[in-house]
Amino acid sequence: MKLLQVPTLLLDERIKEEIEENPALELDVEDFDEKTLSEKTNDEVDEFSTDNNEEYENEEEYGNIDIAEYVKEGDDEDADYNFQKDVYTNGDDDGTFSFQPKFETTFYDHLLAQVNMLNLEKPLLKVAEFVIGSIDEDGYLRRDIPSIIDDLSFKQNIVVTETELKEVIKLIQEFDPTGVCAKDLQECLLLQLRKKEKNKIVNHAIKIIDKFFEEFIKKHYEKIQRSLVLSDSDLKEVIQLIVKLNPKPGAIYEVTNKAATFVLPDFFVQNINGELELSLNQKNAPDLRVSSSFRDMLKDYDKGKQKDERQKEALLFIKQKIDAAKWFIDAIKQRQETLLLTMGRIMHLQEEFFLTGDESALRPMILKDVSDRTGLDISTISRVVNSKYVQTEFGTYKLKYFFSESMSTDSGEDVSTREVKIYLNEIINAESKKQPLSDEKLTDLLNEKGYNIARRTVAKYREQLNHPVARLRKQI
Repeated sequence: MKLLQVPTLLLDERIKEEIEENPALELDVEDFDEKTLSEKTNDEVDEFSTDNNEEYENEEEYGNIDIAEYVKEGDDEDADYNFQKDVYTNGDDDGTFSFQPKFETTFYDHLLAQVNMLNLEKPLLKVAEFVIGSIDEDGYLRRDIPSIIDDLSFKQNIVVTETELKEVIKLIQEFDPTGVCAKDLQECLLLQLRKKEKNKIVNHAIKIIDKFFEEFIKKHYEKIQRSLVLSDSDLKEVIQLIVKLNPKPGAIYEVTNKAATFVLPDFFVQNINGELELSLNQKNAPDLRVSSSFRDMLKDYDKGKQKDERQKEALLFIKQKIDAAKWFIDAIKQRQETLLLTMGRIMHLQEEFFLTGDESALRPMILKDVSDRTGLDISTISRVVNSKYVQTEFGTYKLKYFFSESMSTDSGEDVSTREVKIYLNEIINAESKKQPLSDEKLTDLLNEKGYNIARRTVAKYREQLNHPVARLRKQI
């Protein structure tokens, strides 16, 4: 389940960590016979997964270990998995899929690269990496300090004090983009202002965000002006400075500059003569195997007649490492199978979009729809969808893009809530900024269009589209 959450871009690092921790696991850099998932038998999975659940400490005798199980003929190949040729198709397999992936420097990669320049000791380095992993896509660290400390303790086995964690957070707040790792908008804006060259306007801006933040976001400018004794020109300059700050530091790596964003997709969908073909990114297909040197050590042990206590302890260590390596290889295999199965169902449910690229062709779809068609738990589908991308001939999309709830029109037709949001966004963008439309008026316009929608739902969609209430959209 944890491996499902790892995006393709970070899978290499996860595998490297496992190889560093387990000398019995290695990358197969040699040529070997290609095998597909269908050639792997269930017996192999059962054989290695059940062994791994044993409590080794409770074994009465080391001699109970069956050496033949670990050094059987052909075992070198049995431990290897190659997914690079796996293709999920909508029809016949017409040929080889050959999309070339784009490589992305993501927001998280950008932050991790800066962490690695700090020369932190390993425990604090792990803390910093965990904090970065907890930062939302828009650049905010919305999790509270105690929760992060608890997760580090229970999930990472890392003990850190509140003071140490706050120091790490403070270091990350110095990173680029400015304003990152703030707990809220107020702190984000202050981080940006404090890095600017100090002058009268900057100092006024810092004081306003620090002491009069609520008044500022509610546009109670007269109160601010009276309290700070600002001239009209100074107030105007301060407002202009603040509104030019970036309220979402992480968003610069998302949609603000699509031409400069390079995504490493997890899947590729290709239209071949009207038939959709799905393939995994080859970076999801590492060639892993159990180290031959570890098998050789077991063979040498098997040949020996006298087995003292030290040799038996070494044998147990080797067995545990080999079991762990086989478990990890099998976990990687299951990851690929789950990814293909889930994306395959998404592709079928949204087939018209993948064939045409027409956004209006997207059907209402929720996690349960995919869960019902795969037999997988909703939490599993959620893990697959999170932080995963698919490349199509129409562009590269987050899997979350294809999910939306349904809504009925006056005619009884089910439409995607995405369609409603698109129309709502068009209305707000076209309104007069001197007299912006209230939520009640927006609801009336949507109802006239045939969408049965309540005012509170309109308010929720408006917020999701990052449009403030009418009073705050008003421009002087």
